[in-house]
Amino acid sequence: MKELKIGICGWGNVATGLFKSLNENAKIIKANSGANISVEVIGARRDNPKCNPDKIKVVRDIFEVSKHDIDVVVELIGGVDVARELILDAIKNKKHIVTANKAVIYHHGDEIFEAAKNNGVRVLFEAAVCAGTPIIKLLKEELAANNISKISGMLNGTSNFILSNMEEGSEFKSTLALAQKEGYAEPDPAFDIEGMDAAHKIGILSSIAYGTSLPPEDFYIEGITKIEKSDFNHAREMGYTIKHLAVAKVDGNNVELRAHPALIDLNSHLANLKGVRNGIEIDTDLVGKIHIAGSGAGQESTASGLISDLIHLVNTLGLSFDSGSEVSLNLSLMPFSELDFQYYFYIEAQDIPGVMASITSLLASKGIGIESIIQKTELGQNLVPIILITDSFKDKNHAPLQTELLALDSVKKIRSIRIEAE
Repeated sequence: MKELKIGICGWGNVATGLFKSLNENAKIIKANSGANISVEVIGARRDNPKCNPDKIKVVRDIFEVSKHDIDVVVELIGGVDVARELILDAIKNKKHIVTANKAVIYHHGDEIFEAAKNNGVRVLFEAAVCAGTPIIKLLKEELAANNISKISGMLNGTSNFILSNMEEGSEFKSTLALAQKEGYAEPDPAFDIEGMDAAHKIGILSSIAYGTSLPPEDFYIEGITKIEKSDFNHAREMGYTIKHLAVAKVDGNNVELRAHPALIDLNSHLANLKGVRNGIEIDTDLVGKIHIAGSGAGQESTASGLISDLIHLVNTLGLSFDSGSEVSLNLSLMPFSELDFQYYFYIEAQDIPGVMASITSLLASKGIGIESIIQKTELGQNLVPIILITDSFKDKNHAPLQTELLALDSVKKIRSIRIEAE
């Protein structure tokens, strides 16, 4: 029987979920992996009344964990700066690392992977992206022979839950409150709804698939706070729904990296994933398009990803691996302003003769074509909504166009959302 001794740093929900899963599923873990994974020490600054570690040694200084007779430090303290220091210290002490901390990998991944390589240990982080939904090892191993042209998907369960409920007719604020009540959103939900969580995840996936740096160069990030429930009705009439997409895509010698709301085809696989589920679509040259969906958060799901890394580690001890990306495609990050998109525009304008002509004339003067334009039923106060889908044009022209549309005397309000090409 192979043995793997671990020390856990942190004693919150994720750590206690891992501890419980290792105990409750010990028989199936041994049967499927041929490994005995034992928790030898826990680094916890305070006790957790929800979980009794029984006879496991507990130390209050989390930096003491790597000094014990263990093979692996499981870093579950969260955050960035202290987590980085803890991981680098454990690596210096020749301990392998398993972590669910996407923020520390995103901000310090290259530094951490280089330290691991120099010290002959490994850093595994399957649970850092979409918790237990398997994507890291899929990209690094199962799809290693493939050219991957695009990775896209909904990588934040909170945003997908909110948008799914808005699609059914709920308002943003009430749905966010429900997400907080159900535990899907934090009391301060900004990291999720402003797009940063999804951006961290797509940055990590891009590093694995394309060799982009960690941290990556700055890229375009936009959240979901400007979307209104009526946008779903208008989008549906034109064959679309709205999702928050994170995208990494190769285009020649460049890579696109972005995270923002987008209209996507109603018949697409991603369009049909509702609630807190994550969904990822991978375009490959050898096996075509691959779809992955699963829970992206929660104790059990994250524990599954962590245990997957522990089993993988015990089964590959003694073999040589780089922890980070071994891909080096020498790609440049494509400026977001140079990307081309079609756009959905929602325009509220005065119901007066010539309003449609003034809008279409302005677009024509900019050389921007119109795929469709519809004037809807009057809203009251002599205002009508106009729904416009443009032909594709460069994003650098988007903000100036929106400003000039809003400057028209008849136009009182405007929103726009990019449309993701198939």
